[in-house]
Amino acid sequence: MSEYEFGVIGGGNMAEAIIGSAVRSGFITPAKIVVSEPVAERREALGKTLGVTCVDDNAIPGACSRVMLAVKPQIMGDVLTTGLAGVITEQTLVISIAAGLPAAFLDEKLQGQGRIVRVMPNTPIMVGAGASAVCPGPRALADDIEWVKKLFAAGGVVVEVDEKLIDAVIAVSGSGPAYFFYLLEAMVEAGQAEGLDRETATMLAVATCGGAAKLQAQTGEEPSELRRRVTSPGGTTQRAIETLDADDVKASMVKAFRACAQRSRELAGK
Repeated sequence: MSEYEFGVIGGGNMAEAIIGSAVRSGFITPAKIVVSEPVAERREALGKTLGVTCVDDNAIPGACSRVMLAVKPQIMGDVLTTGLAGVITEQTLVISIAAGLPAAFLDEKLQGQGRIVRVMPNTPIMVGAGASAVCPGPRALADDIEWVKKLFAAGGVVVEVDEKLIDAVIAVSGSGPAYFFYLLEAMVEAGQAEGLDRETATMLAVATCGGAAKLQAQTGEEPSELRRRVTSPGGTTQRAIETLDADDVKASMVKAFRACAQRSRELAGK
C-alpha cells in the first residue's frame, strides 16, 4: 500500500492549481500527495512551491488509493497502458481532467479497473475562482463523488452532471474564460479608440466585468433583468445594445458556443 493518499500524474499548471487550492484549504496535506512529472525542473519547482513529493515514475502515484490523471489527451492512452498497467486496481479512484476523452476510453485502457470520475475544470481555478463539473463514471461510488467534489470545491464552484452533458459544460465553462477575454479585448480596444490609455481602459474593463459577475452572483437575478436595469430608454447603453442586436451578436455567440460543444463531441469520436 502506498504511503501517499493522493497521486497526481502530470505536473502542469492545472494540476498545480488543483493541488495548491486543496492544500491551502486544508483539505489534504502536502505530505499525503505525490506527483509524477517527467521534467526535472518542473518537479523541483512543484516540490518547492507546494511541498509535495515529486517523482518521475507514474507507477508511484498510480499506486495511491486516489489518482488524478492530468496529462495531455494525446498521450493518455500510452500513460494508461504502459506506466499504469497492472498498477491501478478495482479499488482505485481514478479522476481524469482530460478534455475529449470519455470515461469509456479510460475504462477500456484500464481494462475495467478503477472507479472512474471525469472532471472538467477551467483555468480560473488557478486563482481559486474556477468552475468544475464532476461526471460519475464506471464503478464510481457515492463516497468517491463526494471526495472529488470537495477536492475541486477548494478551487471554486462545483456541479455534478451526467457525462452526456460534458460537451455543454465545455462550451459554457471549460472554454468560457476565452469568451470573456475576447470580450475584454473588445472593451479595451474601444476604450483606446475613444482616447483612454491602454492601462486605464484595461483597469476599468476588468473591474467592470468582475463587478458585474459578482453582482449577478450575489443577487441571483436573471442576467436579462440586470441588463435591463442598466439600459435606460433612449440612453447610451440602449444605443450599444441596439447596435449589438442589429449585428445579431447574441445569436452569433450562441452559435459559437454550440460550435465549441460540437467540436468537443468530434474530438471524443461522438
